Amino acid sequence: MIFNSFERMVAMRYLRARRQEGFVSVIAAFSLLGIALGVGTLIVVMSVMNGFHVELLSKILGFNSHLSITTTSGVVPNYEAVAATIKTLPEVASATPTVEGQVFITGSRNNGAGALVKSVKPEDLAGRQIIAQNIVAGSLKDFVADDDVAAIGDKLAESIGAGIGSEVTLISPQTQTTLMGPIPRIKSYHIVAMFDVGMYQYDSGIIFIPIQSGQTFFKVNNAATDIEVMAKNHADVPQLKPELCKALQGRYAASSIGQTYCEAGGTQYVIGDWEQANRDFFTAVEVEKNVMFLILTLIIVVAAFNIISGQIMMVKDKGRNIAIMRTMGATRGAILRIFLLSGASIGIIGTALGVALGYAFAANIEHIRHFLEGITGTNLFNATVYFLSQLPAIVDPMEVLLISVMSLVLTLLASLYPAWRAARLDPVEALRYE
Repeated sequence: MIFNSFERMVAMRYLRARRQEGFVSVIAAFSLLGIALGVGTLIVVMSVMNGFHVELLSKILGFNSHLSITTTSGVVPNYEAVAATIKTLPEVASATPTVEGQVFITGSRNNGAGALVKSVKPEDLAGRQIIAQNIVAGSLKDFVADDDVAAIGDKLAESIGAGIGSEVTLISPQTQTTLMGPIPRIKSYHIVAMFDVGMYQYDSGIIFIPIQSGQTFFKVNNAATDIEVMAKNHADVPQLKPELCKALQGRYAASSIGQTYCEAGGTQYVIGDWEQANRDFFTAVEVEKNVMFLILTLIIVVAAFNIISGQIMMVKDKGRNIAIMRTMGATRGAILRIFLLSGASIGIIGTALGVALGYAFAANIEHIRHFLEGITGTNLFNATVYFLSQLPAIVDPMEVLLISVMSLVLTLLASLYPAWRAARLDPVEALRYE
């Protein structure tokens, strides 16, 4: 639809209402503001949800394995040979034997907390980039196989009152039989490194010790509880499962509940992947994103209804002007285009302002959060609730385009009825009742 200069001039003039028509201009201003806020809020919320998804995915895939291989008995015998075989696959980046177990950990102030112990080789821990690049105290060079040493999350260390060089005591729920009866296994380790990966769940609940210490502490000598496999591309994980089983010369089978098994050499291996372990979590994030999109779209819909009411009032107020233009030769199509352009301009300007506002807010969301926290004195982004220690925001240009198009379409549709009503106005009747 092409608008000539006369139609554009009249449409813009109607948007700048005179004093006696101020109420119409107020409605138009609030409609524009509503569209800008709706578009800006949608962009910010979608960007934050994208940031959550990407950051959580990077933390989870960086900290945990893409695939986890264990057995139905709970331990992996000949783990060195199994790991070496898995490493021969071209799609595999690493295969790390691990001994895991839940413990209760106490520090110098006798404060305690539950934690997950991951026992790995020193070279495997040093090769895990998300740990090696986020050491905030101490050094992984002191994490050696022959010592009772530990690398611990900084939030966990803070909660139990521990620091570099201090001792922590691990208490296992598994008991050992003594002359005094069954007692829990207890052992002390001194902290040589503290890490902060930016995900509260890991920083407050994980402790690393050498694999030999873990085998002794958890009584799994010459075995591992599982082998953590990192693929070169996490998207190849589904195709990698049968390849792993084939490399182990086993028989591959998948159960109805999504569990994958590999029968090899009399041992039944269980192959789990990161998607299975975190499916519920990422599904919840995706559902929340979709729900927020639908809810916040209502802001734009309400603003579109304001455009309808404002334009209808404008048509009523401009009845005499419409009649004069019709008697001077303006066609119904010209009148329709004038009021259509008038209403659509509110949507165009509001959408443009909303996009600028959304981009600016998303780009500075961490600074804004700290500013608001400083003013209010409250923690607006609690890491214990939201898992991450920083508020992420990643703007997706395609989502911005989708939101902008949706806003423009809604405002254009909202302008159609008032414009059609103006075009259908009878000039004789309009002049008669003036």
